[in-house]
Amino acid sequence: MEKTHQYKVIVSDRARRMLAGHIRFLAQKNPDAARQTKVELMDAIRSLSVMPERCPFLSAEFIPPNKYHKMFLSKRYLLMYQIKDRIVYVDYIVDCRQDYFWLIQ
Repeated sequence: MEKTHQYKVIVSDRARRMLAGHIRFLAQKNPDAARQTKVELMDAIRSLSVMPERCPFLSAEFIPPNKYHKMFLSKRYLLMYQIKDRIVYVDYIVDCRQDYFWLIQ
């Protein structure tokens, strides 16, 4: 039986604040949906400890090529992360309904 390669997953402070902001905003409208979304997002982040390469690179003119992998979550969130050695760095959790060109600034 082949061993599963495990990666360490580190969520940046910025990504944590972004996640908290998304959940806080959703909770104002629908607390149950906020709880469910938080569970889904946290499960997806934890899943990056196994095969984080499964998600493609983000291709955008304002992002350096082959820098960030992208994972779409809960139909509206974009998780952007890098893989370095055996560590996954989650840098951004973006609500795709918002303009995210601020990333280039």
